[in-house]
Amino acid sequence: MALRCEAHHLRLQPGLSRPVPHFEDFYANKLRGSLGVTDAESVLDLRETNRPTAEASLADMLERSRFGKGKTVAIRLAPPPEGGGETLFQPIGRLLLDAKRKGLVDRLQTLPAGDGLGFYVALSGKAVRSSDG
Repeated sequence: MALRCEAHHLRLQPGLSRPVPHFEDFYANKLRGSLGVTDAESVLDLRETNRPTAEASLADMLERSRFGKGKTVAIRLAPPPEGGGETLFQPIGRLLLDAKRKGLVDRLQTLPAGDGLGFYVALSGKAVRSSDG
């Protein structure tokens, strides 16, 4: 099977000197979330924070959510620095996935491209106890 590389399927990414393959916009938008910053009840802006501070802020938000009603939060992250480099996307994403496994998060998706790098999260909130019994 020969690999075909057509010019319209390659784009130069900012900070990169060679083209990289990408999804067509239609498919990329299906992978990105459709709910964004304007849909969320609150915003946790981590764009200007370092990793330890961001992780602590996220842990605090998740802990507090256990005692209140569920709500939606847009978590904003800084884009990669000029020339490339690490972002908080992976470490924060891992913490959110772990919280989803523990039942603290009902919904987790990336923000739409227009909102920048980040996540749209629906927090589960305090478990409602049945009065039966």
